[in-house]
Amino acid sequence: MPKTSKTTIDVQGTAVTVLSQASDDFISLTDIAKHKEPDRSDQVIQNWMRNRNTIEFLGVWERLNNAGFKPLEFEGFKTRAGLNSFVLTPRQWIETTHASGLISKSGRYGGTYAHRDIAFEFASWISVEFKLYLIKEFQRLKEDESRRLSLAWNLNRTLSKLNYRIHTDAIQSHLIPPEVTPAQAAITYATEADLLNVALFGRTAKQWRDANPKLDGNMRDHATVEQLLVLANLEGMNAELIHMGLSQGERLKRLNQIAIRQMRVLTAAPAVRQIKG
Repeated sequence: MPKTSKTTIDVQGTAVTVLSQASDDFISLTDIAKHKEPDRSDQVIQNWMRNRNTIEFLGVWERLNNAGFKPLEFEGFKTRAGLNSFVLTPRQWIETTHASGLISKSGRYGGTYAHRDIAFEFASWISVEFKLYLIKEFQRLKEDESRRLSLAWNLNRTLSKLNYRIHTDAIQSHLIPPEVTPAQAAITYATEADLLNVALFGRTAKQWRDANPKLDGNMRDHATVEQLLVLANLEGMNAELIHMGLSQGERLKRLNQIAIRQMRVLTAAPAVRQIKG
C-alpha cells in the first residue's frame, strides 16, 4: 500500500481528515457527515448512497478512473436506487463493484473516505456553503504542502551541488592523471557522475534520457526530495572512498548498498534496485 500521511483541516468548526498518498488525496466522508449529524455519520452517508443521482455519479467517476470497475454490478445498484427498500453501505459498494473512489477503513484511520472529487460532491449534498469552505481549506492545505516540498527540494538540490564540488575535487586529485586533455577529464567526470546515478537510480544518465525523451532536464531534476538527500550523501561518501583508493567497481557496490539502506529508512520501502554481481 502507498505511504499515507494524515492531515486535519478545519472547515466551519468541523475537523476533516485528509489522507494523502503518492498520487491521490482521500477526504473523510465520516467527518463531513458529522457537520450535519454529529452522532449519526454512518446513516448520513448511507442516505446519500441511496440516491439515484449519487449512484450515477459514483458509476461515472469509476468508469473514468478505474479500469477494474464492474459495470454490470453497478447497473444492478442503479436499477434499485431510490426505492424505499434500497439500502447500500460504502463497504457493499466497494466489495461488489471493485470501486476505488471510496475507502472503508477500520482502526487507526477508521471511517469512510472518498477521492477528493467524490468528497466534494458529498459535501455539496450536505451543504453548498460547507462544500465551498471545504474546497478552500483543501486548496490551502495543498498550497502549503507544495511550498514545503519546494523548499525541501531546493535545499537538497543545493546540498547536492555543494557536495558535487567535493566529489569532483576528489576525482581530480586521485583519478585523473596529471597530463590529460580537458575532453579526457570530462569523460572521467561523466563516468563518476554515472557511478552515482547507477548506485541510486539504477541507470546511467543516457539510459534515463533514452527512456524519457519527452522530459526536460536530467534525472536529477526529476528526483524526489528523498533521492536528492541520498544523492548528496553519496557524493560525499564517494569522495572519501576515492581518497581511500577503492576501485570504481568496489565503490559502486558500497554506494549502492548505502543508497538502498538510506532510501528504505526515508521511504519505508525498497526504492532502489540492488545491483547484482
